[in-house]
Amino acid sequence: MFLKTLNNTILKIWPELIIFIVILVTVRFIAIKNSNKKFCFYEEFLNLLFMVYVLLLFELLTGAENSLGSGMNLVPFSEIFRYDIGSPMFIYNVLGNILLFVPYGYFVARYTKSKSLFQIFVVSLITSCTIEILQVRMGRTFDVDDILLNVIGGILGYFFYALLNSIKKRLPDFLKSDFIYNVICIIIFAVIVLYILKLTGGM
Repeated sequence: MFLKTLNNTILKIWPELIIFIVILVTVRFIAIKNSNKKFCFYEEFLNLLFMVYVLLLFELLTGAENSLGSGMNLVPFSEIFRYDIGSPMFIYNVLGNILLFVPYGYFVARYTKSKSLFQIFVVSLITSCTIEILQVRMGRTFDVDDILLNVIGGILGYFFYALLNSIKKRLPDFLKSDFIYNVICIIIFAVIVLYILKLTGGM
């Protein structure tokens, strides 16, 4: 169900997504050229991926089709325990809200180079609270459980970032080169492009 929602979101905004990416890439290319900085594909790719993720996150959390009506839940865990563990609604509403913020925690930690779990906690909390408050203004539900789950996702993303950093430090020197990371990111980029082409009927 969560994957279906993500696919529907991509299908809905893919033209805007392409325009967004072209503008960012063009402006960034000129900025690098004028600053005489070294171009590093994997660094630029991950930065772009973060911005695309934020755009998708916005659409996923504010899309009108996801609206289940207005209301407010201020009782922690009341919504979480409504669903049977392993049920489709549990996966969508509980695991989905966690997974949605795992990339957020990872990208924020990577972008800020933060080594503080508390900083990631605060940023995730502020972001999730902002989203929930705005959802009330949009006629949707404010749910404290969504905030709890989003923050958990952000924290997991931070630990994922720390784990990858720890693994990276133990790798042989030849596996730490920009070339290796560039190749990995080019493969990921190709997979994403093929996936979107298949999704939009371009293949």
